[in-house]
Amino acid sequence: MTDVLEELYQTVLSRKENQVEGSYTCYLFEKGIDKILKKCGEECSEVIIAAKNGDNEETVLEISDLLYHLVVLMANEGISYEAVQAELSKRSEKAGNLKQFHQVDKNS
Repeated sequence: MTDVLEELYQTVLSRKENQVEGSYTCYLFEKGIDKILKKCGEECSEVIIAAKNGDNEETVLEISDLLYHLVVLMANEGISYEAVQAELSKRSEKAGNLKQFHQVDKNS
């Protein structure tokens, strides 16, 4: 089975290493971390708005935009796809293992 996010990551890395004229990804790398972070923030807000509006089709589009910009951020910062995969795998092993929260006795 093909991992679309991994393919996206490899494409983004390729754009980082080999500038392609007219590429939006190359434009983001050229503008740098501030622009990349701004786009991540904008897309995150758009996901929230679409979800709040109950528009699943729009939410899917915005989640896709957010994931793309997060992948650009990863590539820009030298964060490997494998590192994120490993962290998610580690977290999945903890499924169903809720943290116990400190309970305050309000009667005392």
